[in-house]
Amino acid sequence: MSAGHDHTPAAFNRAFAIGIALNVAFVAVEAFYGWRVNSLALLADAGHNLSDVVGLVLAWGGALAGKLRPDARHTYGWKRGTILAAFANALLLLVAMGALAWEAIGRLSTPEPIQGLTIMAVAGVGIVVNTATALLFMRGRESDLNIRGAFLHMAADALVSAGVVVAGGLALWFGWNWLDPVVSLLIAVVVVVGTWSLFRQSLHLLFDGVPEAIDLVAVKAYLETLPGVDRVHDLHVWAMGTSEVALTAHLVMPSSYPDDAFFALASRQLHDRFEIEHSTLQVVKVPITIPCGGLCSPSPPGSAVPPPATDDDP
Repeated sequence: MSAGHDHTPAAFNRAFAIGIALNVAFVAVEAFYGWRVNSLALLADAGHNLSDVVGLVLAWGGALAGKLRPDARHTYGWKRGTILAAFANALLLLVAMGALAWEAIGRLSTPEPIQGLTIMAVAGVGIVVNTATALLFMRGRESDLNIRGAFLHMAADALVSAGVVVAGGLALWFGWNWLDPVVSLLIAVVVVVGTWSLFRQSLHLLFDGVPEAIDLVAVKAYLETLPGVDRVHDLHVWAMGTSEVALTAHLVMPSSYPDDAFFALASRQLHDRFEIEHSTLQVVKVPITIPCGGLCSPSPPGSAVPPPATDDDP
């Protein structure tokens, strides 16, 4: 028996539209002044902002895809698009920071004079723009990995802009032109460290890994406390999208077959305790599938499950 709940995250269409518009305008301004005053930090920040625009577009596309209705060819809909968008967002940010670090290392050997006042002014605007955009996504960053990707992109950009302000100020007051590439390099390291978790989690979910918030052992233990359940077999938990989790399991119940109230209670408890929105439970007297390892219980001796065929079998 299956149970499902529509837990689509709150719409962030306005946040995406505002964030994209603000950042496109700022990229144009920052790139122009970065080219004019020959500041690597400003040009790098402009490139990072451009990657953020692409990242916001990806995240928005993933969010919209996740709301498409299921059909005969995509019975779960397109919710996996939000995971793919989060992964692409993290990958894009890592590539952008790698390019920034490479350019900064090259510039260290030959630091060039920069106009600190102009750099500080432009980067100061960037702090305001990026912080405001990040705040638009703060509400959904804990419950949706895709929204978290958008938030991290913009928060990282605010950090980059703050570093550029510091570099511009010190270059202006002390003539430390070498600080421009040094600050760029340090910012790249900080952003990569902050982005690694997003990259790792989204990659994990792309391969149907159990979401980090789900304790699979606890889920199995709960199912085994249900009345009449001898043990749990063939348990699987995976993310349908960045905010929805699904479960399938065989409940081995040799002595009885439960009624609808049993399934309703189990589905409700799985939702309330573990935030599993879509649960499918099948009752069997003996396990009917080949053991899959992990938390999937092995078949008992004499069960109906035949061993896998080999080339030596007649």
